[in-house]
Parts: sequence; structure tokens; C-alpha cells
Amino acid sequence: MASRPKGYGLTAELADKTRAAYSEKDEQEICEWFSSLGLQQFTGKGHDDFQEYLKDGMVLCNLALKLEPGSIRKINDIPSVKMAVFKNSKSNENIGNFLQWMERYGVPTSNTFQTVDLFDGSNLAAVQRAIFNLGGVAKKKGFSPAIGVKVADQNKRNFSEEQLRAGQNIISKQMGNNQGASQAGMTGYGTGRQIIDQTSKNSTGVDYSHSSLQMGSNKGASQAGMTGYGATRQIIDKTSEESRK
Repeated sequence: MASRPKGYGLTAELADKTRAAYSEKDEQEICEWFSSLGLQQFTGKGHDDFQEYLKDGMVLCNLALKLEPGSIRKINDIPSVKMAVFKNSKSNENIGNFLQWMERYGVPTSNTFQTVDLFDGSNLAAVQRAIFNLGGVAKKKGFSPAIGVKVADQNKRNFSEEQLRAGQNIISKQMGNNQGASQAGMTGYGTGRQIIDQTSKNSTGVDYSHSSLQMGSNKGASQAGMTGYGATRQIIDKTSEESRK
């Protein structure tokens, strides 16, 4: 198991969130695939056991040899290494060789994982996703059995110069093209929303073409004669000033 400190505060919250992304269902599917290929059996269960199963990189390197024989020249035999410090470095070397092979095999770098994700167990969900992505590439190459979604074949379009020039005169929808549509026949801003048949007003006598008080109508009123913003509020009769003189 990984011996790196868990951390506190936000670091611990992020680590817990990443660990929660681990899927035991994916674990089962991956291990069944490995078993069908004749790789080492997985006898544990859960996050920590899955890390220990793949941590030395030997199973992954043997997976690469199954998918592409001769692709990895050397696999470090971790159980035969006596010193712990050398075990760690040799394990990291195996994982690194596997990751390099994945890129050569056709898996994009963004769909792989980092060595620390597996060796320290910091993001085993990324390891699971990478294995499924690898299976998808294997399906594309015709390998069976494999897991994951088959990677689509490239469908490159080749346009002539005449077609490319013609396309420059077409306004795309991203530029605000409305394809000739207009607002003709629409009601004015603030009027009732036309959610019923217009012919119904003949039977109900309701006119939907005018704004109601609930729509902000002031029925022709204005602010003429009102005092300026911030001026004293006029709460008494102005004629009272004459009686005080």
C-alpha cells in the first residue's frame, strides 16, 4: 500500500473525492479481461488490493506483450529484487515502459495516466480509464477479446479548391444567420404571450393585443411636475406657506 501522507484540509478532501471515483465494477471487468488473456489472477477486492495488483508494473507490461508481442524488451522481475529502494525504482521503470508503449500503440497521452497515479495510488480511477481506452484501441486494431469502446476510424474529408472557395460565401449560423426569418407578425414588447388561438378572442371578447397593468402599463401617466431625484418630499399643501406669511 502507498505510504504517502494523506494530508489535511482541502488536500484531504480532493484525495477523498478522487478515491471515490474508483469503480469496483470497472475493476471486475478489467480483471476478467486480464484473466481471459492468461495474465496473473487478481485475488483481492477493492481500491488498495487493485493497486497492489498493478503497482509493480509487471501485469501491465505482460498485457502489452499480449496485445503486441515483442513490444517491451525487458520486464523487471520485482519479487527477485531484494532491496526495497530498488524495488520502487524498478516498479516505476516497468510502469514508465508501459506508458511509453501505450503512446506508441495509439493511445493519446491525455487518455493515459501518470506513474504516481498507480504507484502511490493517488488516482486509480485514471488507471482504470486508461485501461479501457487501451482496450478501445485494441478493438480498432482487430484484437479480441478486448474491453472498452472501439475507437472510431478516421474519416478525413478532401475538398477541392473550388468547393473551399464556395464555402467562403456561406454565412454560418455562428455568425448570426437567421436563414431569412423575420419578426413580422409578432406582438409588441410587453404584450400578452400568445399561447392560445387568436380566433378565441372572438368568442371570449378578450383583447390580447394591449398591455395590461400587470405588464407595467402606466395608462398614459407621466412624471411631469415631480421634484428632482433626492429633493425634499412634498407631504404638505404648498398653499399653507401663504397663510404663514
